[in-house]
Amino acid sequence: MIRFLGVSVRYPRARAMAVAGVSLEAPAGRVTAVVGPNGSGKSTLVRALLRATPLHSGEIRVGDRPLTSIGRREFAQEVAVVPQRETLTFSLPTRDYVALGRFPHEGPWRPPSARDLVAVESAMTLAGVSALADRQTAELSGGEWQRVRIARALAQRGSALVLDEPTTFLDVAHEMEMFELFASLAREGRAVLLVSHQLNLVARFADIMVLLDRGHVAAAGAPADVMRASTLEAVYDWPLLVTHDPAVGAPALLPLRARAHHTSSENRP
Repeated sequence: MIRFLGVSVRYPRARAMAVAGVSLEAPAGRVTAVVGPNGSGKSTLVRALLRATPLHSGEIRVGDRPLTSIGRREFAQEVAVVPQRETLTFSLPTRDYVALGRFPHEGPWRPPSARDLVAVESAMTLAGVSALADRQTAELSGGEWQRVRIARALAQRGSALVLDEPTTFLDVAHEMEMFELFASLAREGRAVLLVSHQLNLVARFADIMVLLDRGHVAAAGAPADVMRASTLEAVYDWPLLVTHDPAVGAPALLPLRARAHHTSSENRP
């Protein structure tokens, strides 16, 4: 389980908190999704978890332990993170890049063990990138690179998986494959915490949704409780409808044309 307890973060020279008093839990066996508009604080929570930005107040806990008491290598053994942005200094064969996920467990200056090789091959299979194993990372498309980054995180085999916009650059089929994979990993007992703009996909697959608005939690709970038109319109400042996905019955967001919404409002009795 990953817990944020009253977490506040303020960036240098910023007037307002990036996140202010945010509390949420990502329990084992569940997919927890953090959603919200640009600038609402979603990625800031991931950076705080990575200790890339200091907390102004509050606490982050991994399992029963404060994050501050966990060494970085031990953290990486338990929590695999796919950040929103990542740039390699130099190109690597894809298999070698995925194998970096084994570093927290085995350390440097030693050949990979049989366990490492199995973990790497399994991760590439799950992420659907086995065919790219011998390609250089510099040769990959945006969508291929995103799936390779997910494969590296899977190779870590931690108890928790944290992903910031994991389906960026992916087409519809690969988006669905990745969300199906995340749901499957949660069913196996992992804590899956993801940040996403894809509200309709999140509503299909998440067990818990946390909606952020300007650094605060605007709503949290099951997708059906969070995906309400009045709540989402206030947060996103755009006219919309919430219907139901005919395939699975999950709530589904339908943004409206601004002019159509204005006209329909004028015509109401």
